[in-house]
Amino acid sequence: MSRIPLSGLPTRAARWSATHPWRAIGAWLAFVVIAVGLSATVSTHEVTDADYRLGESGRAATLMEQADLDAPPTENVVISARAGDLDNAQARAAAADVADRMAGLDGVAGVGDAVSSADGTALLVPVALTSDEIDAAPLLDATAAVQEEHPDLRVEQAGDVTIGDAIDERVGEDLQSAEIVSLPITLVLMLLAFGALIAAGLPVLLAATSVAATIGITAPISYLVPAEPTVYSMIVLIGMAVGVDYSLFYLKRERQERASGRSTLDAVTIAAETSGHAILVSGGAVIASLAALFVLTDVTFNSLATGAILVVAVAVLGSITVLPALLVKLGRWVDRPRVPLLWRLTRRVRTGTISGRLLGPVVRHPVAALVVSGLVIGALAVPALSMKTHQASAETLPHDIPAVQTLRHITKAFPAEGTYAQVVVTGVDEAAATRGLDALAAAAGKDDHFAVDGAQVRTSADGETSVIDLALPFDESDDRAADAIERLRDRLAPAALDDLGPDVSWAVGGDAASSLDHANRQGDRMPLLLGIVLLLTMVMMVLAFRSVLLGLVSTVLNLASVGVAFGLLSLVFQHGVGESLLDFTSPGFVIDWIPIFVLVVLVGLSMDYHVFVLSRIRELVDRGMPAREAVHRGIADTAGVITSAAAVMVSVFAIFATLSMMEMKMMGVGLAAAILIDATLIRLVVLPAVLVLLGERAWPRRRTGRGGPGAPATPEVPPTTWTSTSGELVPVNR
Repeated sequence: MSRIPLSGLPTRAARWSATHPWRAIGAWLAFVVIAVGLSATVSTHEVTDADYRLGESGRAATLMEQADLDAPPTENVVISARAGDLDNAQARAAAADVADRMAGLDGVAGVGDAVSSADGTALLVPVALTSDEIDAAPLLDATAAVQEEHPDLRVEQAGDVTIGDAIDERVGEDLQSAEIVSLPITLVLMLLAFGALIAAGLPVLLAATSVAATIGITAPISYLVPAEPTVYSMIVLIGMAVGVDYSLFYLKRERQERASGRSTLDAVTIAAETSGHAILVSGGAVIASLAALFVLTDVTFNSLATGAILVVAVAVLGSITVLPALLVKLGRWVDRPRVPLLWRLTRRVRTGTISGRLLGPVVRHPVAALVVSGLVIGALAVPALSMKTHQASAETLPHDIPAVQTLRHITKAFPAEGTYAQVVVTGVDEAAATRGLDALAAAAGKDDHFAVDGAQVRTSADGETSVIDLALPFDESDDRAADAIERLRDRLAPAALDDLGPDVSWAVGGDAASSLDHANRQGDRMPLLLGIVLLLTMVMMVLAFRSVLLGLVSTVLNLASVGVAFGLLSLVFQHGVGESLLDFTSPGFVIDWIPIFVLVVLVGLSMDYHVFVLSRIRELVDRGMPAREAVHRGIADTAGVITSAAAVMVSVFAIFATLSMMEMKMMGVGLAAAILIDATLIRLVVLPAVLVLLGERAWPRRRTGRGGPGAPATPEVPPTTWTSTSGELVPVNR
């Protein structure tokens, strides 16, 4: 057996794991078991409402909480006619029935007087609760009983608890559906790639154990970075994608080396030196990209970044430790049991045959290929210039949830129950605060941006803090709602409140104000985030390949991928293209955290393909092959692996595009479509065209000896034995 020089962390880790396989496998199993055990024994510290507070709206919420002026959680029962005009007497009788049935239930603090809508078409019964943790089932049963007693009326209920419970239930159903569907699809794609059950199962097994271990580790880490509820969905999403990809890269290379006559140990070592190194670099790029989320200082992004970084790190660790150990123990059994037709098909199609021919026109005419692909990318990215973002609201909730339908009915009939601004005053006596807030309400009543009829001042028990709710006759996502908040802050509130006294302090809060504050924070920090992501990934590419040109190329291609992703998000969810196909109604905006999340995840994941392709080209250049031929052959050799890896990612993300929750749908569409274009148009057309045009300048020479690190899967071939004919790489003396 020939000795292969060891270099780098992946090689050392793989060599140790390969020579001590049972220790490596046992250590990995122990790690996973201990991590899963942590999740069972350590409770997760989740984010609280206070963690989401930001800016002036956050200060208003804190003042109200300290003064015990927070509105209690509320359920609303709305009564309307099934057909025709509402009979007021019948509606009042039903409202009295609701009050009687609700008053004695556990968790009910009180039932308010029935309120008629301005147009007389509905009656609203507010039910104040003691906590948002109560069981809503008895309340819903009471409402159902009233409905049964009054069949001519429509009696419906919605509120803080019922909507929260309905959303939690729907999210659980969506995620369970995604998990059930994603595993068999991933296994089928792996079978198509390998044609053997064990080889197909290894990537899925590694990804699944990485996800399980990360979820376990998240529990104790949540006491340092509070866990946002969506972090577990993100861990599954990212973990399955990168875990399968990393194993796929490693396993494909190991099989190529064995097919060329290497022993299993040597094949594993060469795979570590090549694919293992690429995994380490791409994993570092993903982590660097995700780490940029911390600059937003937002509790949601802090949690998502932490979970994603952990699962990527765990997947990288498994790929360079337990995977080599498993491959050594399995040996050639990794190709068993074989699926007859698929096995013959995967063995018959020679690596690079199809992709080499497809790359021919790009290599022959790089300028034309670059111009055409650039026009396509530009056209897809143009809608991003008009992208509008906003926080998730009632408009983004699934329309088929009964509580959501009722909520829309309530907010339409009773605007004050929908969007509103809260103005909080402290630092003056109750009389002065009331006088100022009443004056503010009077001024707002003359402004078309407000609907303040009946607005009442509420004052804390100690008389030191007062608040008034000013209704806005717009949906929260309407630009006019943001204009109303700015009018309050810049003109109306200062005019009415600043003269109350030298110690007066006031703040404008509420959901619309919170949305505006979050949008302003993200808008201010988005350029910084984008700059950090691109700079970190460029530096990593320069360090990995010792080429500034490759670092710049990587940055430009990442920008192109992000532009396409943002353009597609805007086109689909803001402008409604494909609504019927994806079964949703456009809210007219993109949920604000989606573009940021898609940005960092896409840049990170696209680096997987980029690093893998460039690593293969780098090998061939280091062996002495001219840059043009190395680009052609390197991309052709890796195209099959890239296609398989992209198919896994696109399939996993596309499943999320079929779910009912709008956030999941946006995330799935944005990532699936962008990665598909990134792995095809950008990496198989734009990248080779640019590299051919750059030629030798992109590849500083650093030759290695025969059989040294980075040796290709095929025996070394002097550059003079290869020629490019009609754009196809052809061996002359072979």
